[in-house]
Amino acid sequence: MRVTEGGVDLEVPGEQTEGIEESVFYNPRQELNRDLTIATLRAYREREERAETYLDAMTASGIRGLRAAADGWDVTCCDLEEDAVSLARENVARNDLDAEVVHRNANALMHEAVFDVIDLDPYGTPMPFADAAVANCRDLLCVTATDTAPLCGAHFNSGVRSYSAVPQNTDYHPEMGVRILISALARSGARFDVGVEPIFTHATSHYVRTYLELEHKPTSADAAIDELGHIYHCEDCQYRDTDPGLIADPLETCPHCDGTRLLTAGPVWLGAVHDPEFVAAVRDEIPYQFETAPTARELCDTLAAELDVPTHYDQHKLCRNWGLPANAMDEFLTDLRAAGYEASRAHYGGTTFKTTADVGEIREATAATLE
Repeated sequence: MRVTEGGVDLEVPGEQTEGIEESVFYNPRQELNRDLTIATLRAYREREERAETYLDAMTASGIRGLRAAADGWDVTCCDLEEDAVSLARENVARNDLDAEVVHRNANALMHEAVFDVIDLDPYGTPMPFADAAVANCRDLLCVTATDTAPLCGAHFNSGVRSYSAVPQNTDYHPEMGVRILISALARSGARFDVGVEPIFTHATSHYVRTYLELEHKPTSADAAIDELGHIYHCEDCQYRDTDPGLIADPLETCPHCDGTRLLTAGPVWLGAVHDPEFVAAVRDEIPYQFETAPTARELCDTLAAELDVPTHYDQHKLCRNWGLPANAMDEFLTDLRAAGYEASRAHYGGTTFKTTADVGEIREATAATLE
C-alpha cells in the first residue's frame, strides 16, 4: 500500500488491523505526532544551531526518519526487525533521500554513537531505552509513551514497574501520565549527570509525547531532581496538593472536606512541562500543507496559554460532584479571574482547565453563576 505524508512517499504493508501493535510499520493515527515532530525539529534548529544528527531509534517503515531527512537532518534509522529495515531502506531509496538505515538493537547503537537528537517512539513504554538515550543524546530527546494505562494509574502494578513511581488514576489522569513520564526520564538522566528541561509536551489521544532539552552537567541533573515531588489527592472532593521532594509525607485527612480517601502519587515532575515561547515557535513552523495543521496549531495555541501549575480540573466533573449544572467554559474562567485567581484552558480536553485556586476556592468563585 502506498501512502504520502509530509511530502514523503512510502510503501507500507497492506491493511493493518489485528496485530497492528506487533507489526506497526506505519500508524496513521500518529500523523499529528509526526507533524509536530517536524515542526519541533525546525524550531529547535533555530534554538541550537549545532544540532545536525538525528536518530530514529525504532524506525519501522522509516516515516519519521524519512521526514527528518527530507527536512535536512543527518538521519540514522534503526530497527531490530529485518522486515522493517528492508522496508525502510526501500522507502529511503524511493524518495532519493540520504539516510542510513541500520539493523541493530537501539540500545547497542545508542551506547556506541552520540546523536544531537534522539527520537524514541516505541510501542508501549520507552523506559527500556531511556538510559542509553539520555547518556548519548547531546541536545534534544524526543519521547513517545503509548502505554497510557500504566502511566496514568489504570494498570497500577505495570506503571510502578515501568516507571519506578506510584501513578494514581485520577480525574486528571492524562496529566498524571505526563508527569510520571518526565519524572522517570529525569531520574534516568540524573544517573548520568544529565539534566532535563521539558520544552514541549502534550498528551493526545492514546499517547504522551515530550521533548526534553538536555544539559550534561551534575548541577543540571540536581536541578531536575529538585523538580520532583508528590501529589496528594482527595477522592471525595477532588482537593489536591503538591509536595516537593523525593520523600512523601501524605495527608491523613483532606484539608477541605475532612475525608480520609486520600491518594499519594509520585515521584512526579512538578515543574513546567513546556516552554511557552518555544511552543509558539513550534506553531510558527507548522505549514498549512500538513494534513493535521489545524489541529496542531490549535494544540500549540492552547499549550502556549496553559497555566503552569499541576494539576488540571475537569469543569463538568466538578459540577457533577457539586450537583450543579456546568455553564460556558469562558464564563466559568472569567469568574475565577474576577475572584483574583489565574485560570486557563488546558489541552487535556474541552472541559479541562488550570487555576491557582483550590477546589473550595473554585466553587466559591463560580457558585453565583452556576447556581
